[in-house]
Amino acid sequence: MGSTIRRYRRQKGDRSVASVAGLCGITPRYLHLIEEGKKVPSLDVLDRIAAVLGVPPAALLGGEPVDEPPAPVSAAPAVARALLVPTRGPGRAGDAAGLRERVERAWHSWQTSKDRFTQAARCLPELITDVEDAVRHHRHGHDPHARRETLRVAADLYALLRSYCRRVGRLDLALVVADRAMQVAEEADDPVRQAAASWNLGHVLLSHNDPNTVEEAKEIALQAVAHLRTGPANSATHAVEGALELVAVVSDARRRNWQQARRRLEERALPLARTAGEGNIQWTVFGPTNVALHAMSVEMLAGEAGEGLRLADQVDTSRLPSRERQFTFGLEVARCYHQRRDDAAVLVHLLSLEDLAPEDLSRSPVARAMVRDLQFRVRPTFRRKVDALASRLERA
Repeated sequence: MGSTIRRYRRQKGDRSVASVAGLCGITPRYLHLIEEGKKVPSLDVLDRIAAVLGVPPAALLGGEPVDEPPAPVSAAPAVARALLVPTRGPGRAGDAAGLRERVERAWHSWQTSKDRFTQAARCLPELITDVEDAVRHHRHGHDPHARRETLRVAADLYALLRSYCRRVGRLDLALVVADRAMQVAEEADDPVRQAAASWNLGHVLLSHNDPNTVEEAKEIALQAVAHLRTGPANSATHAVEGALELVAVVSDARRRNWQQARRRLEERALPLARTAGEGNIQWTVFGPTNVALHAMSVEMLAGEAGEGLRLADQVDTSRLPSRERQFTFGLEVARCYHQRRDDAAVLVHLLSLEDLAPEDLSRSPVARAMVRDLQFRVRPTFRRKVDALASRLERA
């Protein structure tokens, strides 16, 4: 047990014995003796150590690393069928302008609706069929403008599908649609959408636990940045380049290269955000606020909960065009409080997230794990609310 605690302490930001012990409410000497195998902690102390390190107590008892649980698979069968078994529509090729309007409506719903998973499951199957019919019709047609616009619409739809498939636990389908987005963006000869397709692919790779795959996400993002810089610069290229830099930041943080992640945020992402301004180019929500969210996230992943909360206090997410980004920010604030064992604050934030995006909360393995931890250790004062929340998540 002692060597496992030491390993996690070093993996989670190479934190000092004194800092971890202080957050646990024990002396550094006592934690040192635990790590040396000369003391066996009580269950209460073990629970506190696990909470500070951000791992389940079982991870410290079992001796083997415990991966973060995957997202529950909840993809609508009709969406999967439309992607894997293409079917012909009623024979209407569909004009690019009409398809563009439908895809943008779907994107707006996906980024802003409380019940976005339900709405996506309802509209996506027919939209997939119609867009792919139009691509087949125009790909070898004689109207280059209609061909290019249809391919652009397809790239934007596949970007939406990447986000949907990733969030419902279908990483296999997310990889498929990320590849399709890359293909049609290249056919359309659209550098911004090609870069956005690399951004999408990077996010799929970041969803894996394998360090090599996470590192590959950074490599793909930086290759896309280099390619994007070969063309003329404008507000759109600055925004997508910045979004790609954030993929590299997350990759660095996931591989515990904390200082490298912080430097990239400060030296690369932030200047691009200031140049691009707040926006939502290619639905990346890139801008100064998003950079600030990532700065807080890096500190949370590094186990620096206090610094993460300090940065969070400086962020206003109310004007972000994406409910998903607002949810992610709130979840990471809750994780900071969870690291500090501030159960009341964790509960308050989880209940707020349930109001903000109930379908996201029910699909979040991180949120579910925090609720389980609260059930294990929460004070009797909050027991009823925690149990009620757990019950609602199970029914969702």
